[in-house]
Order: sequence, then structure tokens, then C-alpha cells
Amino acid sequence: MIATMDHIDSLADLSIRRACAFFGLAMATVMISLSFDPVLAFRTGGEMAALLTLGLLVSAWRAPRRNIQHTELYALLRGTGQPRAGLLTDAMRQRLAMVLQERLFWHAERVGIAAVALWGVALLVWLLRMA
Repeated sequence: MIATMDHIDSLADLSIRRACAFFGLAMATVMISLSFDPVLAFRTGGEMAALLTLGLLVSAWRAPRRNIQHTELYALLRGTGQPRAGLLTDAMRQRLAMVLQERLFWHAERVGIAAVALWGVALLVWLLRMA
């Protein structure tokens, strides 16, 4: 194998978390700009997190059909010296795609939970305002 599976998992997580962090920065910026209305801010944050969840699910769905050599995971693997040019077999490509798909689903689940939590906070703030 080109690298240990733990190493590949950690590189896939790094790639996905980097993208999620940039989206999270945009989400936090929008929520802060809407802080004059906390219900609107939390609801918008929940909607943006749901949008990120949808994006991760679409990426996970596309992962097995994508050329793995056009992904950030492959670029990170190449940065560690693995795999050597032209030595990536079909079995290795398929395994990398499956690892990427698994990690994308895992992250989508966590972001989906965060979206529901933000909607819950929005509902709670709205209910406290009504009281």
C-alpha cells in the first residue's frame, strides 16, 4: 500500500476540515453581521450549515466516480512523497476514493448535527423572546 490507512484518513480529514473551516469562517462572519437579531443570526447559521452538509453529501456521492488525482487528498499524498508518479494502481485509486467518501459522510453527519443545534438555539431564543 502507498501509505498506512491511518495516514490516509488523517490527510483526508485535513483536506475536508480545511474546506469546512473556510466555510465556517464565512458562516461566522454572516452570523456576526446579523447579531442585531439573534434569532435571524442563528437561523441563518443553521441554514448555512445545512448547505455545507448538502455540499459534503454531494461530494461524497461523487467521490467514487471522480478522478482521485484531481483531489486535494492526492495532492497531500504527493506532498509526502507517496505515491510515486504513475504507480497508483486502480485498486489504490478505488481505496483512496472510498476513504474520501467515508470521511466526507462522517463530516457531513457532524455538520448536520451542528445545523440542527443552531436551529434549536434559534427556536429557543425566539421562545424566550415571546415569553
